[in-house]
Amino acid sequence: MARDRYKYFRIEARELLEGLSRGLLELDRSPGDRAVVARLLRVAHTLKGAARVVQQQGIGDRAHAAEDALEPHRDQGAPPVPRERIDELLRLVDEMAAAVAALDAPPPTAAAPAPAGESPPAARSEEPIRTVRVDLHEVDAVVETTLEAGVHVASLRRQLGRLDHAKEIARALADQLSARRDGAPPPSPARLRPLVDELSRALDGAQRALDARADQAEREIGEVRRVADRLRLLPARAIAGPLERATRDAARALDRAVTFELEGGGVRVDANVLTSMREALLHAVRNAVAHGVEPAAERAARGKPASGRVRVEVERRGTRVVFRCRDDGRGVDLEAVRAAAARRGLVPAGAAAGLDDAALTALLLRGGISTSTTVTDVSGRGVGLDVVRDVAARLHAEVAVRTERGRGTEVEVVVPVSLTALTALHVEASGAVAALPLDAVRSAAFLEGTRVVRTAEGAAVAHRGALVPFVPLADVLGRPRAPGPRRAWSAVVVEAGAGRVVVGADRLVGTAEVVVRPLPAYLGLDPAVAGAALDGEGNPRLVLDPAGLVAGARRRGSYDEEEAPAPRAPILVVDDSLTTRMLEQSILESAGYEVEVAVSAEEALDKARARRFGLFLVDVEMPGMDGFEFVRVTRAEPRLAGVPAILVTSRSAQEDRERGLAAGASAYVVKGEFDQGRLLATIEELLR
Repeated sequence: MARDRYKYFRIEARELLEGLSRGLLELDRSPGDRAVVARLLRVAHTLKGAARVVQQQGIGDRAHAAEDALEPHRDQGAPPVPRERIDELLRLVDEMAAAVAALDAPPPTAAAPAPAGESPPAARSEEPIRTVRVDLHEVDAVVETTLEAGVHVASLRRQLGRLDHAKEIARALADQLSARRDGAPPPSPARLRPLVDELSRALDGAQRALDARADQAEREIGEVRRVADRLRLLPARAIAGPLERATRDAARALDRAVTFELEGGGVRVDANVLTSMREALLHAVRNAVAHGVEPAAERAARGKPASGRVRVEVERRGTRVVFRCRDDGRGVDLEAVRAAAARRGLVPAGAAAGLDDAALTALLLRGGISTSTTVTDVSGRGVGLDVVRDVAARLHAEVAVRTERGRGTEVEVVVPVSLTALTALHVEASGAVAALPLDAVRSAAFLEGTRVVRTAEGAAVAHRGALVPFVPLADVLGRPRAPGPRRAWSAVVVEAGAGRVVVGADRLVGTAEVVVRPLPAYLGLDPAVAGAALDGEGNPRLVLDPAGLVAGARRRGSYDEEEAPAPRAPILVVDDSLTTRMLEQSILESAGYEVEVAVSAEEALDKARARRFGLFLVDVEMPGMDGFEFVRVTRAEPRLAGVPAILVTSRSAQEDRERGLAAGASAYVVKGEFDQGRLLATIEELLR
């Protein structure tokens, strides 16, 4: 394979040309900005030097010509850059871009001549985005987490040495137990006990060390995967330059004043999607200028600002990204569409007169209709929306056109994407964690269960003077909820479009950056589930679609709080730590349990003898009687022996676990391994 001698020059030149184009558009808005002129001079000089190094004299000469054009406007007191000179500089940028694109490109094939009145196309605007500028912080994150993972893997290898020691002990033990050739009796258990204990300690230590290192390595590798996924995504602002340039060129060609705006430039989208949408939006913004924005005199007569506005908006909607181009112009001339459709035979004779506005707007997307009476370099052939429609079909997207006479037109393309990145609020219900896009979260608060009311349309919560639909997160995730009325919720208000919904969760976990992947349709998930993301340990978490939550809240109707077959006895929490008591009480009450607390085992015994409880949740290490003794005492009393007891402690040694279970505990929970979902599931199982 021949070496590509221009590989790195093409990368650098495209970046420099993008900087020149972006700076010239900035200069077009502020012609007297000396700082922009100085920056453009530096960029042009760098490009000239790079071109001459690779012997691209034509590109170097044009860069030098750009320097000559900018030089008279650099110093203090120099005149502002006239618009005609900016036109000339943009033409030089286009010529250099075409020359860069042609480097090592295959020879052009014979092409059909351009139709009369239509100029040949410039360099392809839809050229794929293959080389991108990457945030160094993200590259650093990949490098650092890779190094961290390597450190933990190396540590895993070192820990394997402990197993060698265990193997030596095992061999010694085997030798002791093997038949003696001299007929002597085998060694006594007392003599073997030290070897057995040492082997047990060696294996336990190796297991703990390996587990900890393996867990950490998995987390670091998961972080590498997450950041690597983000590197595949580009911010939507990457296509702002070409769109602003297309808007400016169309406005100049038609002698109109138009301002370009971009909202949502930080939304990150797969580069292939962004490439295709750049092609569609280029035609959309040209159409907005040519067919929407009125000449200055017409705008003044309508009481509008002299300068028109073309605005491109990008927003996430679950696993879809919405691209919207809107203008503040005259709107689509629907009567002209009616006439063009009849003239071209797109509707049966006589039927055109009966078409309503929606049908006429839909005709625009069928192709070949233009409301322009003349053919120009900007409009007149009816292909602008054809391109938008074709791109939408290629991306399996939905496209819609909305227009209002005298107010403007909006073209919207909703694209399903394979990857998208967002900041999410993680929420938990019934032991499962899901992610909500943070930009859709309007507020979060503690919600008493009694505030959830029943309406004809379903469950709702009064919020800021209005009833907002309520839906339990567990129902969305398909998880079982504890029976009986709920005392309290961790509630999140989610907004999508003009609708809102209150989502009831067990707790709020925190926020994090996630990369969302779509899920196959055959899984049959709730429509409110947008996709899945991997957490730091590589476990999948469902990502919820705000629009789906809002739409499904009414459809879901009232949620049923199943009545328990019989009132459940309360749970007695025993712990001398105020923090632990309050945490456990909050978890249990949020799950619908009645809770009573005791600060010592002695107080707990008094309460247990005075009232019937359904379960004891007991700390081990407490002043006076400890948890082991409390469990032994309750097992010895006939009235308390049948009440299950769970020991919660920081002690993780195997002998402590065995001691607790031997005392009669039904389960043993280590605080360092505490998992709320697992605890609730264990309690639910014991109370059945």
